[in-house]
Amino acid sequence: MVFALIQTGSVSLTKWTTYLPCRGRYAQSKQRRVRRWLGNSRINIHRLYKPLIQAALATWEAESLYLCLDTSLFWEEYCLIRLAVVYRGRSIPLAWRVLEHASASVSADTYQALLMQSAQYLPADVAVILLADRGFVHTRAMQTMRQLGWHYRIRLKSDTWLWRPGSGWCQPTSFHLTRGKALCFHNVRLHLQEKYGPVHVILGRNNINGEFWAVVSDQPTCPKTFAEYGLRFDIEEGFLDDQSSGWNLQRSEIRSLTDLSRLWFILAVATLYVTAQGLEVVQSGRRRWIDTHWFRGNSYFRIGLEWTKAATLNGWRLIQQVCFTSYLDPEPAMASRQQHNQKAGRLDFNVITVKFHPD
Repeated sequence: MVFALIQTGSVSLTKWTTYLPCRGRYAQSKQRRVRRWLGNSRINIHRLYKPLIQAALATWEAESLYLCLDTSLFWEEYCLIRLAVVYRGRSIPLAWRVLEHASASVSADTYQALLMQSAQYLPADVAVILLADRGFVHTRAMQTMRQLGWHYRIRLKSDTWLWRPGSGWCQPTSFHLTRGKALCFHNVRLHLQEKYGPVHVILGRNNINGEFWAVVSDQPTCPKTFAEYGLRFDIEEGFLDDQSSGWNLQRSEIRSLTDLSRLWFILAVATLYVTAQGLEVVQSGRRRWIDTHWFRGNSYFRIGLEWTKAATLNGWRLIQQVCFTSYLDPEPAMASRQQHNQKAGRLDFNVITVKFHPD
């Protein structure tokens, strides 16, 4: 099924039948076999995926490993909660849960077990930093991350209440910051009723579009906090790979909670493989065999996907082992040099830091 997905580039069971080995002669028999597998409640996909992702991350060399937590809504009916590893402009699926839920907003209870489960997949002696958007400012989740020994960078809503010892309550929008200005509050607390903390917050507007960011962290904040939080957008590229940029999931006609959960297992394994294949192609100096850009314009995911398709026709070598070592990319993909230079300069800030004594 993974091979069929890579070759067709589409979640279409009808298209898969050509690539599926089966004793059945008819295409319909092959299609029914896949549907039975997807609907088989005895198949524990997380137990199957655990050794794969553990092996892929076992050789991790970087001191830090960034995780993204986000949701995506499909067909206004199903919500995918995904925890993914940030990896060189994209994200590698780590764990996920599918809900029959018509909103992308979820409670902490729905992903609590996901965080606990995924901790077993990660290499030891690596600093884990979780990145999340405004919908995940849940004190229970922050407590869980503290129990796991993780750090976090989570964006705050503009109406979040902050308690500054000796200065009272305020909201991020109370501070009128111009572009390139940032304000750090250390040892403050969140939320009127819970008064959770102490935590650390940075507020600021970037230099390009003036977008206002407020990020909370369990560690003292500085401009690097914004850069770290910016890695969160790599998971959105991963969601895009699930759809129009890769697997065309939006065209699937599967509408079953259990079937979709197992389907995302197939997508996750395929994503692991083609990303690692793309990395090997670039490192071996064969990128331009498959990428028309002078400098690298495509992601490792896209390069690996196109290489794997072409390899069966041209007799090219394919990898037999998947391993990832660092989120740092020595050769980042660039849609254009101008955009790349703008992105590099948008996080330059003049910072004022205010340190409060914890109350």
